[in-house]
Amino acid sequence: MGGLQGKRGLEGCTQSRRPCGTGGAMLRVLCLALCGLLTHTRAEPGALLRLGMDIMNHEVQSAMNESHILEKMAAEAGKKRPGAKPIKGITDMKVKDVKLPVITLSFTPGVGIFQCVSTGMTITGKSFIGKNMEITVVFNITATNRILQNEETGLPTFKSEGCEIILVSVKTNLPSKMMPNVINKFLDSTLHKVLPGLMCPAIDAVLVYVNRKWANLNAPMPIGKMGTVKYILTSGPTTTASYIQVDFSPVVQHQKGNAIQLAGAGEAPKVPEDYVEGSSQLLLSAALLTAELALLQKSFDLNIQNRRVAEAYPKPKPLVTHIRINKPPKVTMKTGESLLHLHGTLEMFAARSRRKAPVSLFLLEAHLQLKVQYSVHENRLQMTTSLDRLLSLSRQSSSIGAFSEKQLTGFITDFLRKAYIPAVNDVLQVGLPLPDFLDMNYSLAELDLVENALVMDLKLG
Repeated sequence: MGGLQGKRGLEGCTQSRRPCGTGGAMLRVLCLALCGLLTHTRAEPGALLRLGMDIMNHEVQSAMNESHILEKMAAEAGKKRPGAKPIKGITDMKVKDVKLPVITLSFTPGVGIFQCVSTGMTITGKSFIGKNMEITVVFNITATNRILQNEETGLPTFKSEGCEIILVSVKTNLPSKMMPNVINKFLDSTLHKVLPGLMCPAIDAVLVYVNRKWANLNAPMPIGKMGTVKYILTSGPTTTASYIQVDFSPVVQHQKGNAIQLAGAGEAPKVPEDYVEGSSQLLLSAALLTAELALLQKSFDLNIQNRRVAEAYPKPKPLVTHIRINKPPKVTMKTGESLLHLHGTLEMFAARSRRKAPVSLFLLEAHLQLKVQYSVHENRLQMTTSLDRLLSLSRQSSSIGAFSEKQLTGFITDFLRKAYIPAVNDVLQVGLPLPDFLDMNYSLAELDLVENALVMDLKLG
């Protein structure tokens, strides 16, 4: 249960905050130092989320508005509840004219979010002097919303602590000039009993509403029919003066159950510090995208029959090409550029009659380098590729005699660009799932490529 503080005579949420619970300036410095130390010693994430004040303001305000919690609490105030003690000196109590709340949030490093809700209402009823009474009160509800990792679900969760009611102004139709001491004592007693029990549960109810929007975060999401990805928290969320950070250790899993280990990228990818203060970002590491594309490796194998060969045979023969990717695809990223590397074999056959197997003309080992463009469609990350260049081409076998691979480079490059790359892009249309949290709509996000990562600057619609 929260408490009530006396009249301040100030409007709005301007009271000071306690750093990391209680204590003075020295404790705040120690808290910041420890929070920074913990942040730097966390395991390298495959993805990370920074929640700025833009999204948090939107979520809390939406929860308050959509739940209509203050109005519901006010409606409950006039109902008789079993076991509830009547308030001395007032009968037939009702609450009306609840003011539209104004919510102010600020981050508390190492803790979560300090919340202040400025609102007001009118309390009516029969007073102890037998007259109809109206008390119009304006007040602030303050609380610290600590962000934790739920031990059972593994999900982020907000928990309210230290709720207090701070009076801003009180007006009444009671004849205070006649009995000022009696009336003031009655008002203080009444508000002390009514407001904390009425309003502090509203903070908890709003947080329940927000917490529900994390529910699907660590659920498995399909990547085509080949497997799934789950966004599992690396550890509990951390809070700085500018954002809440959630680190993920995604689990990428084949449909048959084998997990794909994310490769270490050396230095952990970081969100650049030049984003607008209060904004929110999602970072996806190149290692994560590489692991997800490993699920699709077999889908990049292709048989193509769309050309003819005239040189080696007296009659033109259909040319059949088998492309097999024999190493997991690899995504690399640097500022402004992302590449997809495919290693595999390219074998060309000359087709014969229906009853005869095709004749292998030659088998080449190839390393393809593709440029990648990223976009978002239906809350999935989309990749579109184009052939940058053929990094290597080496002959493994040939039934048409020795030849220089360089002589075929132009032909093979043209063939891949026209026949194979469109097929790769068809495979990639399945899209890669993005974390499902707080009903986030990724369609407005701005995408940036940094060292070893893709950063999505999240926008609200």
